[in-house]
Amino acid sequence: MNKQIAIIGSGFSALAAACYLAKEGNSVTVFEKNKSVGGRARQLLRDGFTFDIGPTWYWMPDVFERFFADFDKSPSEYYNLEKLNPAYSVYFGKDDFITIEDTLGKICETFEKEEKGSSKKLQEFIASAKSNYDVAIKDLVYRPGVSPFELMTLETIKKIDQFFSTIKKDVRREFKNERLAMILEFPVLFLGAKPSNTPSFYSFMNYADFGIGTFHPKKGMYQVILALKKLAEELGVTIKTENPIEKIVVSNGKAEGIVSNGITHSCDIVLSGADYHHSENLLDKQFRQYSESYWEKKVFAPSSLLFYVGFDKKINNVNHHTLFFDVDFETHAKDIYDNPKWPENPLFYASFPSITDESVAPTGKEAGIFLIPLAPGIVDTPEIRERYFEKIITRFENLTSQIVRNSIIFKESFCVNDFINDYNSYKGNAYGMANTLMQTAFLRPKLKSKKVDNLYFTGQLTVPGPGVPPSLISGKLVSELIKKHHNN
Repeated sequence: MNKQIAIIGSGFSALAAACYLAKEGNSVTVFEKNKSVGGRARQLLRDGFTFDIGPTWYWMPDVFERFFADFDKSPSEYYNLEKLNPAYSVYFGKDDFITIEDTLGKICETFEKEEKGSSKKLQEFIASAKSNYDVAIKDLVYRPGVSPFELMTLETIKKIDQFFSTIKKDVRREFKNERLAMILEFPVLFLGAKPSNTPSFYSFMNYADFGIGTFHPKKGMYQVILALKKLAEELGVTIKTENPIEKIVVSNGKAEGIVSNGITHSCDIVLSGADYHHSENLLDKQFRQYSESYWEKKVFAPSSLLFYVGFDKKINNVNHHTLFFDVDFETHAKDIYDNPKWPENPLFYASFPSITDESVAPTGKEAGIFLIPLAPGIVDTPEIRERYFEKIITRFENLTSQIVRNSIIFKESFCVNDFINDYNSYKGNAYGMANTLMQTAFLRPKLKSKKVDNLYFTGQLTVPGPGVPPSLISGKLVSELIKKHHNN
C-alpha cells in the first residue's frame, strides 16, 4: 500500500491497527493526547505500588495469541501469563461467598454443592456456550459490520432463536438458585449491557469464563499495551505522546490530515481510535455521520467510579478478583440504564493483584482496586466520590470480617469527569457502547466514514464492541478494510 496514515489515540484498537497497517508497508504515525500510551488502559505508579487504571481482567487468551501470530510472534515473547486459581470469588453476604476455581470440573462441583442437579445443567449450558464461542470468536467477530448478511452463516441460521431470547431468560430457566444465576449472568456485564437485554448467543462469554479461565499478565494488564507498543515500533510505527488532536482536515470530501498542537500533519488516511463521538466532533458539522440525537438514543456501557488504594498490610478473605453481589442487582441496573442516578446500594468489584503478583506492591503491603459501575453522564464531585468510598469500604469490612480503613496509606480515584477529561469519552462512559440486539455487528457505528473518503474509525464504539479482545479485533478489521479500499 505505502500510504501515509495518521492514527488518533493509542489504545488497544489503535495500536493493533497501527501494527497491521505498518506490516503492509505503510508509514504510520500514532498521535496520543496523554503522556503515556494505552488509551483507557494506562498505569498508576505510586510509592512502590503499580495499578492498572483501566482493564484488570485478561480473558480470551486465544484472541491475543491470534493477534500476535499474525506477526509470527507469541504473547510469551512480550509478557508472562499466569492462569488464576481461583479465578474469582463472589460475596453474597457476611462471610458468605462462592469461589470460582480454574477448571470446569471444579466449578461443577461447586455448583452441585450449592444446588443439587445443577452440575449437569451447567455442563450442558457451557457446551452450548462453547459452540457459540467457536462461531463468534473464531468467525463472526472478525467480520467488519458492513452488511447484515455477515451474520447469515449455516451456523448462525441454526442458532437464530438465540438472538431473540436473552441471557437472563436462559439462565433463570435452568438455574433456580439465585446465587448461581447471578454468577452466570455476570460475564455479560463485560459487554456493557444488562443480562435481560443481552441476546442468548452471547453466552459465549460464559465459556470464556468457565471454559477457558481468567489470567493475569505479570506486572499487570499494562504489559499488554507495552507489548503492542514494542511490536508497533519494531514494525516502524512512530508514536507521538502529548499530541492532542484539534481537527481532522477534510478537503474535497477527503481526509487529508490532522491538526495537533496547532501543527497540521498531512496524510493519505486518517484512522481514529479515540472515542467515536469525539472523533466526529473533530470534523466540521457537514462531515459528521451521526447526529447528537443518534448518540443520545444509544445504550452506552456504564461509567465507573474507581479507587486505587495502597494498604500497609495484606488483606484477608479475598482473592485476586472479588465481586460483591450482596445487594439487589436489578435496582442497581435500573440506576445505570433506566433512570440514571447514583445507586443507593451499589454492587462493586475489588481487585488485589498483589495477591498473585508481588511486583505490584511493596513486601507485606497490598494494592487494591475498587470499582462501582455507574450511569454515564451523572454528576461527579469529590464529595460524592468520598461518600461512596465510605459506603463500599464499610460494606467490604463487614462482608470480609476485617478492619482495613486504618491500613490505607493512600487512595486515588477516577470517575466520570476523568473519563471525559482524559479520554474524551462520551458522557464519561468506561466501556463504549453496549452490545444489545439492536447495537450488534452491522448496527453499530461504522468502521468507514460514509461522508468522508479516507477516514476510518476503530475501537469500542464500533465493531465488534466493548472489551480488550474485541478492541484488538477491531484494529484488525479496520486495517483490512483500509487495505481493501486502498490496495493500489
